[in-house]
Amino acid sequence: MSKTLIIGASGQIGKMTTQKLIAKEQEVVALVRDKEKLSDITSDKLDIIEGDLEQDFSHAFKGCDKVIFAAGSGGSTGTDKTVLIDLWGACKAADYAKKADVSQFVMISSIGADDPAQGSDDMKPYLVAKHMADEHLINSGLNYTILRPGGLQDEEAKGGFQTAKPESREKMVITREDVADALVFSAGNTDLNNKIFELFNGELPLEQALA
Repeated sequence: MSKTLIIGASGQIGKMTTQKLIAKEQEVVALVRDKEKLSDITSDKLDIIEGDLEQDFSHAFKGCDKVIFAAGSGGSTGTDKTVLIDLWGACKAADYAKKADVSQFVMISSIGADDPAQGSDDMKPYLVAKHMADEHLINSGLNYTILRPGGLQDEEAKGGFQTAKPESREKMVITREDVADALVFSAGNTDLNNKIFELFNGELPLEQALA
């Protein structure tokens, strides 16, 4: 039976993705540092596993055929955690996924990860980490789908998308819930294997935006 591992399942996007997959009656393994952060979700489709991305978390991949990497160090942490979580944690996840022979790895990256040199001084360490993690995944031999969302917003999902970069920076945004919907749509979608998409709110349904 198909089973999806969500790495970073207690984060905002990860938790919404977990809930949406369960609502679709899909089997989910949620990897978190603290099980209590998902104590409000109860389902026989959900298996919660504790693990630390700075340590060995290869045990979480057992029985999973798809992986969604939704973890992040967060904006309030320093460069050290950016390296350990967004770069090293993501690279280890790809390595574990390869050994577990998963069929697809879906990664949340970021706009600007394709060319970190163009980012602001404050953002460059984060963008370099995302760039290197993306490159590691691309070169891993895994089937991958990389989503590079714009600035994340906490509003309700708008349900409209585009992959073409808007002309104004103010429109280079997307809600976290829309990113979660894109992750759910991407996981198991073989038409999206080995593709990279920048993702913003727009006017198209996901099926057209990611065609």
